[in-house]
Amino acid sequence: MATGVIRYWAAAKDAAGVAEEPFEAATLAELMAKVTLDRDELARVVRRSSFLVNGDPVGTRAHDTIVFAEGATVEVLPPFAGG
Repeated sequence: MATGVIRYWAAAKDAAGVAEEPFEAATLAELMAKVTLDRDELARVVRRSSFLVNGDPVGTRAHDTIVFAEGATVEVLPPFAGG
């Protein structure tokens, strides 16, 4: 289990009600389950979001395969309007 910080951007920040918060989780899947528990709007936003872990895109990799190192930074990037 690692500790780190999760940062929310744009609609994710609005849905979370904070810009960032500390976390304790082993994988991205576990983290998403924890931060969306009882936060329905945030759950809706993160289902459509992209993620960076320590600056690296997660892409299409399964979230349960993304294992955190201690001090990880996770960024939640919802889809942006525009073209």
